[in-house]
Amino acid sequence: MHSTIRGALGVSSALVALAVLSAGCDQGGSPTGSADKPATGDGTRRTDRASSHPGLGDILVGDAPVTGSRRTGEDKAPFERTYTDGALYAAVTGFRSTAFGNAGLESAYGDVLAADASGNASGDVMTTIDPKAQKAAFDALGDRRGAAVALDAESGALLAVVSTPSYDPATFSGHGGADAKAWRALNADRRSPLLNRALREVGAPGGTFHVVVAAAALEKGLYASVDDRTDSPLTYVLPQSTTRVTGASPGCEDAPIARALSLSCDNVFAKMASDLGADELRSVAERFGFNDDALTVPVRVAESVCPRAGVSPPATALTGIGAGDVRATPLAMARVAAAAANGGRVVAPSLVERVTKADGGAVPPKTSGRTGRAVSRGTADALRDALGAAADEVLSGGGDKAGAGTGARAAWVTDGRDGTGSAWFIAYTDGAQGHPVAVAVRVEDQPSGADPRKAAEPAVAVGERLLAALS
Repeated sequence: MHSTIRGALGVSSALVALAVLSAGCDQGGSPTGSADKPATGDGTRRTDRASSHPGLGDILVGDAPVTGSRRTGEDKAPFERTYTDGALYAAVTGFRSTAFGNAGLESAYGDVLAADASGNASGDVMTTIDPKAQKAAFDALGDRRGAAVALDAESGALLAVVSTPSYDPATFSGHGGADAKAWRALNADRRSPLLNRALREVGAPGGTFHVVVAAAALEKGLYASVDDRTDSPLTYVLPQSTTRVTGASPGCEDAPIARALSLSCDNVFAKMASDLGADELRSVAERFGFNDDALTVPVRVAESVCPRAGVSPPATALTGIGAGDVRATPLAMARVAAAAANGGRVVAPSLVERVTKADGGAVPPKTSGRTGRAVSRGTADALRDALGAAADEVLSGGGDKAGAGTGARAAWVTDGRDGTGSAWFIAYTDGAQGHPVAVAVRVEDQPSGADPRKAAEPAVAVGERLLAALS
């Protein structure tokens, strides 16, 4: 099920099927790390961690520290950072190195996590990460180049942030020869393990962007409902161009939005974007969080882009299928899914639940970015209905297996490298705590193959394991 694009622009997008269905970490950490008591039996977190402890402050996941520190015996740097399950949480913690600086939360809260003059931690950072979800996504991605994000659609709490291949920040936390060797090897690795792909890498989102286009069309009133017939030829010729976009199946001709989402009809959404115009489409995309260069969680997030001024008519049509100059991080696409699940509202994502100082005081989270209503509740509800009707097109067990509160969409989009591309998956479901949760997965270096459905399977498989961990 895919659309073909023929012509000078040479853009290929395939399989966008959609559906709406519904760590174990050792607590020890290091010689100076403090072990928290586990979560209570009802799933709530304990908050009785000591407010002060020797060494560097800790980053906690599920109330257990995943960092620690050890004494170096040196006056200038008396403590060196240690990590528990470093590779699993590297995209969350970042790194702290006496020789190579800090990154991630280690940098954003460097002052809080530092030791004070007496050698005690200045404070601790409690993350929002769900260790079960984090491990499920990490294990499912394996060593492939990719990323996965999960967030609470109502609160914005990030429940999983995974980037692979990963690295162990403990291997270069000091300043010795072994640390320098590990640092050089990571920087020389062509797979870029130090890059946080979940937050810092953008790519063409392909057919997952259809959700934004459909939302814009409903908001503008191009169609009164997702069941209205569209005026969409099976083969659509882009304006002022000879490039053709052909629907994935005969059913894509004049397909209503609900059917077009189910069948991954690029012809429908390319024409829809052209009918909307670049300005209208960009306006709605920005309400979903695109073109926001100030988003922090508090780690700085790369800007996801919907083309701004001067977009040509053929480029506007390509925008409708998540190609051309559209670029998105996995976090951005997770926020799109979250908005559909949250009645059309976009909330600020955050990695941090609370920051506690040694004196018992609290530090406000350092997050920023656009929030508010992306689309009306009526539009969000219509999208949910459309995605719900298409559940069997994406998930291996169909909508009945996953539950009535889940929606999902998958896509494969070329990246122009030797016929390979990226498999994408976005979804939302009802979380274990009663809140809707949204996920996004991107797996790179995937061949298109003869069957585009199979091309997206790697991302779908990761997404299904992540959804299961969250449910």
